[in-house]
Amino acid sequence: MRDNIHRRTCHSSFSYSSFDDEEELKDEEQVTAPAEEECSHKSEDVSRVSPLPRTTQVVFEIQSGRAVPRLREPRHLYGVSGHVSQTLPRWPHEWEVIPGEIQHIEWAPPFPEPLCAQMNTSEWLRPESEEEGAVVYDTQRDKDNYFLGSRVGGRRSSLTAAAVSLSGPDDITLLFEGRFESGNLLKATRVGEFDYELSLRTDLYTEKHTQWFYFRVRNTRAGVRYRFTITNLLKVTSLYEEGQLPLLYSEEEARIQGVGWHRVGQQVSYQRNGRQHANQPCYSLSWTFCFPYDQDTCYLAHCFPYTYSNLWAHLSEIERDPHRSRFCKVRTLCRSLAGNLVPVLTVTNPSHRGDRIHKPAVVLTARIHPGETNSSWVMRGILNFLLGDSPDAALLRDAFVFKLVPMLNPDGVIVGNYRCSLTGRDLNRNYKSILRDSFPTVWATHTMVQRLCEERKVLLYCDLHGHSRKHNVFTYGCENPWPADRHPHQRVFPLMLSKNCPDMFSFGSCKFKVQRSKEGTGRVALWRLGVLNSFTLETSFCGSNIGKRKGTHFSTQDLEMLGAQFCDTLLDYCDPDRTKYSACLRELQEIMRQEAGLPIDNEPTDTSLTDHEASTSGSNSSQTDGPPAHLQAFNKMTSRKKLKSKKERNKSPLVRARESEEKGVSVLYLVFDTKKPAMTSKSEYLQHLMADYVRSRMQLTLNGYDWGPCQCPQATHLPHSQLSRDNRDGERLPGLANLPAGDKSIRRLSPVQWRGTTSYTAPSNLQLPSNR
Repeated sequence: MRDNIHRRTCHSSFSYSSFDDEEELKDEEQVTAPAEEECSHKSEDVSRVSPLPRTTQVVFEIQSGRAVPRLREPRHLYGVSGHVSQTLPRWPHEWEVIPGEIQHIEWAPPFPEPLCAQMNTSEWLRPESEEEGAVVYDTQRDKDNYFLGSRVGGRRSSLTAAAVSLSGPDDITLLFEGRFESGNLLKATRVGEFDYELSLRTDLYTEKHTQWFYFRVRNTRAGVRYRFTITNLLKVTSLYEEGQLPLLYSEEEARIQGVGWHRVGQQVSYQRNGRQHANQPCYSLSWTFCFPYDQDTCYLAHCFPYTYSNLWAHLSEIERDPHRSRFCKVRTLCRSLAGNLVPVLTVTNPSHRGDRIHKPAVVLTARIHPGETNSSWVMRGILNFLLGDSPDAALLRDAFVFKLVPMLNPDGVIVGNYRCSLTGRDLNRNYKSILRDSFPTVWATHTMVQRLCEERKVLLYCDLHGHSRKHNVFTYGCENPWPADRHPHQRVFPLMLSKNCPDMFSFGSCKFKVQRSKEGTGRVALWRLGVLNSFTLETSFCGSNIGKRKGTHFSTQDLEMLGAQFCDTLLDYCDPDRTKYSACLRELQEIMRQEAGLPIDNEPTDTSLTDHEASTSGSNSSQTDGPPAHLQAFNKMTSRKKLKSKKERNKSPLVRARESEEKGVSVLYLVFDTKKPAMTSKSEYLQHLMADYVRSRMQLTLNGYDWGPCQCPQATHLPHSQLSRDNRDGERLPGLANLPAGDKSIRRLSPVQWRGTTSYTAPSNLQLPSNR
């Protein structure tokens, strides 16, 4: 039996698929020959052994002259090689997608691009009619209210014509297009010869979040000043008010001069336009510019695009590199709601298993908000630094195990959303959700970090974002809300990063408060798991207003350099020489000591909206909280009639009619008593009645007479000595049932008891029933 098992193992261990590396084939073929010879001499009854299926997962290693079997690493099972079809973007099945892939060259300007100097501060005038002008591009079609399915390439039917057709070669109408990966353009209207009004599509299956734009323009004319106006932006403030410029990419300029994305625009304005969208005021972004070439194909964008296809092209390049692939393993974290692969990268130097367990982990994520493309460029800089040949990169790989999730929301990236996934919800508010099928990426990330915390120390977690309302780079951290329990250690890493990037990073813009509304974010949720250094790194869409880079935009080179500085700061943070750490700690202790001298509330409170922490990316996600769009629609179909409360059921139509008649009428109570000051409010009047009632009840109880409010006689004769001090001048004690009905000094009934729309004055001889 032992021989048969060994024979089966030898027979089924040496077969390889077509995509195995040649070097692995050569090494394993050398082991195959002696192993098969040994198997042939072990048993003569080979015909009785049923052959097992061939496998590529068992390989042999020579250890001390013996062939030791082991399982092959599942590199090709999860990687890009041999499975390119699995990495193609999947679209919602009703979505129209133009054929072909959009590609841009990588380029950075030789000098920092300045902010816009010609700001248009004049008031934007709304056209007399919203239908003014000719519609030249329109993709407003009937679409599903929630996600139902996906496929590669989107809609199966033929592509509809969204743009107008040119009448001839002299027609100067621009041809717009936005139905490509990460594109966003809903409608374009020509309101002048060279003046166009544009509308952006909201996040899919929502009515919110219009910020990200990325579209194509053809049939351009050089030397002509065009004006573009986006009319349905929803944010109250924007960095366009402070000099941010849109981006332009010209295919002719890239082919002839090698110039890629660059900033363009004059007379930039961002102002309220008087229109409404979903009961929210709309704002217009307007700018003028010139195209560089005639009959050119150009692209305009809010920030440097980085698509799902760009990510997989970069990962495929890493896997094909034999040197970098030794340190970086690409695996699949999960599949998104639309079925797109979500890659997770493990970067570390090969080491023995015992050494790997003792290595602390560093977890980095990006693009949970699809429109924050600058976070992908920062992640790209981190990855390129870690896989580089520098001694610092090798030291980081030796010291840590890096887990990188470069794109947490691939579905939103593909369709061109700004903030939400295909559920119509913000993923960065659902880290604590139990709906695994609706939010698979954040659920898998939370589970991965939780398992890492069980097996090793997680030194740091950082979620990369972009910010649309503040300059510079800064972080949001987590610390105990009680002042007595705060420690400066959680602020050391951001302070070190600010010292390494003095021209980009602003430590004064960092916040470390944990708000209740942020409990579902990755930063707070993983901090609750025990990751003390849990941050959100915010990078401005615009640029810097500090240091030598003041008044300039960020480029892709700046963003990648920020990623490299992040890794360098990690080395300083963990340096065995604690000189830098101690210096930062002393500086932070002084800062916190100064903060302690300011008036601080004893209880933690939420910060106001003015510090821009109401949203980690400068956008409000309160509208996207709640269940996913498809579950919300299902609840509407299956919801029952709402039951009324007992108070609502007991409210008679007569009372509701009387309340409707008295709606808007104010009653002023003026009660005069010779022994007390005047009462001018209903509450004082009721207190006056209740005081008399309680005083009378206590007097009757003390004298042994307690008939209750309903059995009390109308008038009770008591000895003069047993009467209360206030009633010794009279011989009659008022009935308890009459006390709350009105004040006996003015003989007026209370509106509370009278139940009438008109006030009546009670006669002096009025006797109420004893059982009232």
